[in-house]
Amino acid sequence: MITGLSGAGRSEAADDLEDLGWFVIDNLPVTLLDKVIELGQLGGEPGQRLAFVIGPTADHVDLLERIVAMRRDDHRVRVLFLDASTPVLVKRYGATRRRHPLDNGHGSITDAIERERLSLEAVKAAADLVIDTTELTVHQLKARVLDAFSEGRPDEGMRVVLTSFGFKYGLPLDVDLVFDVRFLPNPHWVDTLRPLTGLDEAVRTFVLEQSTTGEFLHRLEHLLDLVMPAYEAEGKSYLNLAIGCTGGQHRSVALAEELARWMRRKGLRPSVVHRDLPRRAN
Repeated sequence: MITGLSGAGRSEAADDLEDLGWFVIDNLPVTLLDKVIELGQLGGEPGQRLAFVIGPTADHVDLLERIVAMRRDDHRVRVLFLDASTPVLVKRYGATRRRHPLDNGHGSITDAIERERLSLEAVKAAADLVIDTTELTVHQLKARVLDAFSEGRPDEGMRVVLTSFGFKYGLPLDVDLVFDVRFLPNPHWVDTLRPLTGLDEAVRTFVLEQSTTGEFLHRLEHLLDLVMPAYEAEGKSYLNLAIGCTGGQHRSVALAEELARWMRRKGLRPSVVHRDLPRRAN
């Protein structure tokens, strides 16, 4: 199920799934979902992959109920929710000159976007994967979709994404757990480290050698050892963790990479995204 805010990338995500061999149906009424799935079972191959693009006028309460019913019938159902900040959505609509589907002619496009955002709160909360496209290019969105839905690699259970970010640029919209590491000494104030990033060995060493870092990582790893199996037992397919520092250049980057190393030693294959590294001043 592909859903989310209008202008946030539903069509692009649908095209990306189509490139992966999914059979995509756009704007199908929710009432017809069961019939299409039934026809697919009768005439399709075993394991057929269907993707439904759910538009803004759908009955989302009915959609959530049908998703529960489909899972009860042993269908593997994943809900992808596309999100983006309101200013970016306003800019996208201004560039395309398209009318927002919930524009009733009695308010601004911002009003329409916020009405849609409010109406989709329950769907977003129930989504398996939320992707914030605010700062993603279409190519970056495609990479995220391919990583999440490609069947080329063996099923490895719940997929984990680690995101480093800077609080000065805002919280990521598409994460489940956020950890603030601004309590650690900042390499930015060390002249030799300021031009570097958390990907450089000198910064990594500086961050990991702080007396508090080892204890923080130790406790965080114990927490994740507890919650990750519990999330997976509840049927969660994706877990997005975010680690934030001030600018998203040093501490958060180094710790996201260190946490990824720990997960790989446990046999997991986390994806790592450094959201704010492109903002690094030359």
